[in-house]
Amino acid sequence: MKQRIITAVIALIVFIPIILYGDWPFIALTYVMATIGLFELLKMYKTQKLFLIPTILGTISLWLILLPEQIQLTSLPKTNVLIILAILLLIYTVITENKFTFTEVGFIVITLIYISMGFYFFIHTRLLGLNYLLFILFTIWATDTGAYFTGYALGRRKLWPKISPNKTIEGAIGGLVSAVVIAIIFQLVYPFSIPIYSIIVVAIIISIFGQVGDLVASAYKRHYGVKDSGNILPGHGGILDRLDSLLFVLPILYIIQFI
Repeated sequence: MKQRIITAVIALIVFIPIILYGDWPFIALTYVMATIGLFELLKMYKTQKLFLIPTILGTISLWLILLPEQIQLTSLPKTNVLIILAILLLIYTVITENKFTFTEVGFIVITLIYISMGFYFFIHTRLLGLNYLLFILFTIWATDTGAYFTGYALGRRKLWPKISPNKTIEGAIGGLVSAVVIAIIFQLVYPFSIPIYSIIVVAIIISIFGQVGDLVASAYKRHYGVKDSGNILPGHGGILDRLDSLLFVLPILYIIQFI
């Protein structure tokens, strides 16, 4: 517990000023976190099996996809980056005579989509406005906190025991209610130019998909037999352990045109 608190305090001291300031420091921080997240997933799959060249190609592709639209270093569409990566990796299966396989091509491409889409919209949301990012973060944190305490006090029925044995249905409902309450308070203090009922709907979407994102992370960690995605944050695990809900929520909010 002491280690968790120390790590949390240090992280807040580092991250909060960068989040508040935004601009290049925030983009640089996101690049660092996304790259670490990519390597956390590659490590789960056993990096030594993936070879150096595919790892480099995946990393470069991630950096290209994360470029904000305002930065025109290349006119290459982001979907084309994925297509080119897939083609190069498939060619590499021939070069290595199937030591690097079709399965590993699929793993890298899916990993890149998972990591890049969340972190790209992380940058996009901050550039859109600090209020959007704070609203999403507060709603996710409210979901996590509400789910934990409600589950601890009232939890009886397991939500998805084969994936995450500690989560309960009561906790999930408590997280959802907490998210709605915080969203309403946020709207009253720092209002968006949309009706309160729309904010409630968005909060429900954030809470539901945030919890689904957490379960997705639990599923792949259980599949690869690891407790945490990494150990860069002592007491908290890796980057993906802390941001799994956020990475899943942000693309959904873009699809429904909230961000």
